[in-house]
Formats: sequence, structure tokens, C-alpha cells
Amino acid sequence: MIDSDGYRPNVGIILTKPDGRLLWARRIHQDAWQFPQGGIRREETPQQAMYRELEEEIGLEPQHVDILGATRGWLRYRLPERYIRRHQKPVCVGQKQVWFMLRLVGEERFVRLDLNSKPEFDNWRWVEYWHPLSEVVSFKRNVYEKALKELAPLAFPGGNMPTYSAR
Repeated sequence: MIDSDGYRPNVGIILTKPDGRLLWARRIHQDAWQFPQGGIRREETPQQAMYRELEEEIGLEPQHVDILGATRGWLRYRLPERYIRRHQKPVCVGQKQVWFMLRLVGEERFVRLDLNSKPEFDNWRWVEYWHPLSEVVSFKRNVYEKALKELAPLAFPGGNMPTYSAR
């Protein structure tokens, strides 16, 4: 499903622990780290897609997380030219995403990367809140920054949010 501007609707998932650290996952067989994310199917709401992707990619079910909130609107990133498949119709030039901030309320042992027949990730770790901006692939960095800035107050309700400095 591609919109009229060439963007594929997608959800992004930022999973936090009570201490504010975030789940950071490595794409299978690559040295590329990212947050879980995935496409929204026809007839599926962003929240339904988020729960499906959460289970498919990291094994967590709704009872393992609390939804703290979501971005107010779509955040978009454009793919580099080399990744655009011009032979496919309609052409997808990038993704538009609704980002969800979740808090892990279940045990870490429920994080499972091997439940899907085609796993997306082969490793994960907890990282400091702003760390993903220094490690994510460059064409996603702006969207990550916008999502993290908008959702930061949800991860740090007491106001003890770590300082962000552009890298």
C-alpha cells in the first residue's frame, strides 16, 4: 500500500524501560541497528499494525507493554535513490510513519527475536535514550530525531530527561 506521494504507511516502535533506556535491535546478518518498525496493512489501524509488528519482530504481546503515546502525525523519510525500485508499480520513494512509545511491563525474557520464520533482527540491547541518533542509518536519522524529541516527555514523566545535543 503506497500513498499518492509514493510513501508506504508504516509504524515505528520505541520500547523503553522505566529507567529511560531503549530497546535497540540489530538487523539480521548486518551491522545495522534500528528500532522495530513495519508496514501498515490495508484495513489495519496504526495501533493494530504496531501490536502485530511488536510480536513478529521482538516477540512481545500486548500484555508485555503499556502504550505511553504516539506521534501526532506522520513522520516521513525518503529512501536514497539506490533503494528505490523504479520497476515496481506504484513506486515507493520512502516511508511515512506513526511512532509509538511503549514501556516494557513484562519481563525481558519475553523479548524473542526467533519467533518469526523470517526474523528481522539477530541481537538487541538496551541503550541510552539519545544513542540511536548516533548509530541509525543516515537517511532515517531526521525521523528518529523528531520521534525521540516529541515522545521524550512520555519516557521521562518526572522531568529528568537526559540532555540532547545534536551530534
